[in-house]
Amino acid sequence: MTRLKSAGVCVTALGLLFAPGTTGDARAQGAQEHIVQFRAGTPAAVRRAAAANAGATARFVYAGTPAATVRVPNEQALAALRRNAAVVSIVPNRPVFASQRSGPNGKPAGAGGGGGTTSGQVTPAGVKRVGAPVAGSDGSGVGVAILDTGIDLTHPDLAGTVNAFTTFGSSCQDDEGHGTHVAGIVAARNNGIGVVGVAPGATLYCVKVLDQTGSGSDATLMAGLDWVLDNHASVTPPIRVINMSLGRPGTADDNPAMRDLIASLDAAGVSVVVAAGNDAESEVTEQIPAAYPQVISVASTTALGGSNQCRWLAGPIAPDTASYFTTDGPGVTVSAPGEEREDVSRSCVIKSTGILSTSLGGGTIRMSGTSMAAPHVAGIAARHYQQYSGSTAQDVRFDITQAAVRKGVAPLDSAAVGYTFDGVREGVATAP
Repeated sequence: MTRLKSAGVCVTALGLLFAPGTTGDARAQGAQEHIVQFRAGTPAAVRRAAAANAGATARFVYAGTPAATVRVPNEQALAALRRNAAVVSIVPNRPVFASQRSGPNGKPAGAGGGGGTTSGQVTPAGVKRVGAPVAGSDGSGVGVAILDTGIDLTHPDLAGTVNAFTTFGSSCQDDEGHGTHVAGIVAARNNGIGVVGVAPGATLYCVKVLDQTGSGSDATLMAGLDWVLDNHASVTPPIRVINMSLGRPGTADDNPAMRDLIASLDAAGVSVVVAAGNDAESEVTEQIPAAYPQVISVASTTALGGSNQCRWLAGPIAPDTASYFTTDGPGVTVSAPGEEREDVSRSCVIKSTGILSTSLGGGTIRMSGTSMAAPHVAGIAARHYQQYSGSTAQDVRFDITQAAVRKGVAPLDSAAVGYTFDGVREGVATAP
């Protein structure tokens, strides 16, 4: 439970950090799968052979970093890998989850209340808050890779999505819904139906790294990152932005191979935008991949003001207030809308109204979370690259930081006890 700061009144906390539980992928790896990093320059064939010679099996062998995900059957095989002179480090293959708040009965928090179909096209409140697209600033000519549960390839508001890469099955088709919602915030088409995204002219590349329960692992995430690193410059339009509305607890040093992939993408001119996480009691430095210094980590705020019927709270929750569930900390790059609004009932329960975006199977749905905040910023990054094509990833990260509005003022403090001001008011992202 979460409580209002003003008088200790009980407020329901609907979400945990990431979705609880494990998937078939996570169960399969458990203590049996490891990320093995080899010395620089170790060929892929040598990495495969090292696994085989130890009595193990290489599941993924990465091109962008001298590493492999190895399925190890027993301690003897693991010990044999450790004795290999080419091996630098061995770490567990940890489970990774979509950064979406879970509501009652496991349903998305903030769902409903505007879902289904719309009459004409709606510009969602979050898109309005960061800056609706205009001619010349709509992401045209820029590729954005969505590393998630996939994208609904038949959704009319996501037409033109490239079925790029999957670590599950043979198609990137979404089978959970999270990735479709995220994709719509980035680039739902300006076509007179449904909703419009922050960068409706951008080309979406579907990279499926999470399964039908919204779960994957470091291994599947690294496979998606590796695909982008290997292909970002050869596809048309080039991929300049990655959105990852996912993560896990951890530190920046607990998987050196994944850290190196992120650094390589940054150096290659690809901006990596990451959800900060949905645990108000932790900081962004405790979340992976949000903790990496090369990423644009995004915390969640309200896009609009809400209503208040609780006598213990002085007034309604204002726009640009830190979402009561958001992870924050000095490492957050910028905040952006992760929910439309928060309303407080007579019984002092906070209700989140989610961001309206595209739904698996067609139409629209609302969801809340830092998963929804990050794609607003991914769309902004695409619009930066459209206007300044020669920018580096470091340029875009700096520009987004400097262009944030209400710096020093927002995010405003949440009324929930679980929220603690982190000492930085980084401002709310705004589009060029």
